Amino acid sequence: MAYQFDFSSINPESLSVLGEGMMLSLKITVTAVVVGIVWGTLLAMMRLSSVKPLSWFAKSYVTLFRSVPLVMVLLWFFLIIPQVLQKVFSLSAASDLRMTSALVAFSLFEAAYYSEIIRAGIQSVSRGQMFAAQALGMSYGQTMRLVILPQAFRNMVPLLLTQGIILFQDTSLVYVSALADFFGQAYGIGERDGRIVEMLLFAGLVYFVICFSASLLVRRYQKKVAV
Repeated sequence: MAYQFDFSSINPESLSVLGEGMMLSLKITVTAVVVGIVWGTLLAMMRLSSVKPLSWFAKSYVTLFRSVPLVMVLLWFFLIIPQVLQKVFSLSAASDLRMTSALVAFSLFEAAYYSEIIRAGIQSVSRGQMFAAQALGMSYGQTMRLVILPQAFRNMVPLLLTQGIILFQDTSLVYVSALADFFGQAYGIGERDGRIVEMLLFAGLVYFVICFSASLLVRRYQKKVAV
């Protein structure tokens, strides 16, 4: 007997629950993008630094996080961060720190990828501009902040946005820490109503629409910048 699809589980009540899950997914995405870009910029500058310990640290950090699956990193932080925070801040063992663990894990993990994008962006700016700024009496920090980074970020905005789209897709992995993100809520509703196939198809459609639309906007921005 052929499988009978029934999408009745997609109703106002379930859409409200899915909306809450989507807000959690977006919260993780935005936080990880902001923190990842800030920390990634610092890592990129350390990687390009002539100070060997800083360069070695940044290179080791990036290599570590880019060599380990994200789901494993999430599990590490899910098991480690709560214990550390409970000891440092004397929190109750019953404190729910899953969200904090997920935010820290995603932010640190994404910073490694943003670091490489930003490093390439910095290197794409002519070294002559660095020499010219220094000739005008600017310090290294001023040169990076006022001359190099603004141009570098303009070149790499499309890549940063594309990485943000990938990050949004990866938020579905927070199921390993039992967080109710959009994917987790969809799966839970499907399991409750015995309609997992329908709910996963719906969740996949939502992810596709959001990510495809965002990709089109990035592509449009690229063409605008290239003109």
